[in-house]
Amino acid sequence: MKQNRRNLVKLLSLGALFPGQTALAFNSILESVHLDPNQNIISSITNLSDKKIEELYKKAMVIDGLVIPKGWNEDSFKALEQSGYTGFSTSLLSGSLKGALKNIGEWDTRIQNNSDVLLKATSAADFIRAKKEGKTAVLYGFQNATMIEKSIDNIDTLYDAGTRWIQLTYNQRNLLGDGSTERTNSGLSDFGLEALARMNELGIMIDLSHCGRQTTNEGIEFSTSGACFNHSMCEALYKDHPRAKTDDQIKAMAAKGGVIGIICLGYMIGPDLGTKTTLETYVDHIDHAVNIAGIEHVGVAADFAIQGLEATGATRENWYVPRLTRFKPSYKIQWPPWIPELDKADRYLQVAKVLDKRGYSTGDIEKILGLNWLRYFKDTLKS
Repeated sequence: MKQNRRNLVKLLSLGALFPGQTALAFNSILESVHLDPNQNIISSITNLSDKKIEELYKKAMVIDGLVIPKGWNEDSFKALEQSGYTGFSTSLLSGSLKGALKNIGEWDTRIQNNSDVLLKATSAADFIRAKKEGKTAVLYGFQNATMIEKSIDNIDTLYDAGTRWIQLTYNQRNLLGDGSTERTNSGLSDFGLEALARMNELGIMIDLSHCGRQTTNEGIEFSTSGACFNHSMCEALYKDHPRAKTDDQIKAMAAKGGVIGIICLGYMIGPDLGTKTTLETYVDHIDHAVNIAGIEHVGVAADFAIQGLEATGATRENWYVPRLTRFKPSYKIQWPPWIPELDKADRYLQVAKVLDKRGYSTGDIEKILGLNWLRYFKDTLKS
């Protein structure tokens, strides 16, 4: 029964994190528990029917750690309606400062023109507001820091435009440090440390998903706020993949309050996609991350369009073949790259069903679906 008491403390702690303004999120958790008359304490419900899980999902705060919005169109809006998303972190164009600001402007216009559906997010409170209003919050960010160019002042410009997360590097080295497939493993540069410090000062989330091993370690060490892996996986379950994070890295990330979003891109989850690598394998990564980091530090992340790769027209010729030259062999590209249940709009409902069958409480399912990201936003974003 000690575990049940711990669960209750965790549930109640969210009320302290978001006093007054998070009644919906907090009540959603409380509605998913019942009083045990024999023990006179609250115990979380497990092993629900599919209908009950669907009801839970509708009430839950569902936040995707990374969506690729390229080619956003009417199909994207239709998929968004089916997804149940409360919000997502969107990956914008990072090639240059000019291009980044242009892309931000395009998203500002899209949100303004669809204000009944979308909401620009710069804080945790915006996700709560989106849930209350039946909208989807969009958190701006970048999967590289190249748009900073050579000036720390450009970080302020990006922040003022709405940027709230930045991945320090992509796969290759940039001015800040080494990426995950770079030949060397040199960690952060002096410029990288300066940029990291300014991001911390402003309240920009530090993402290390594509960073090299040493860059990841130093990003966690030198960040004054918790860094995150907003779309990654566990190296213990997929050995020698350059994008996977080790147990030590996951522990260190969690110790400073970060979150790992388990990536839905199937070929990142295991080497035998379509046979041994399935939806169950995806949840294996969640299980492992929870065991290593703790239940408060694991979330979900797609790393592709809301509607999925197949629905956006990905083919062997236009998706797989180009990546054979864009990525090193260590990336282990596979075709098709998706897990079928995750390559559709209601992907996280399917994840919730598996989590329930594995014995996760309703409160813990809600944490993984989005409350952990919400807590992290509250801790990290200053506006």
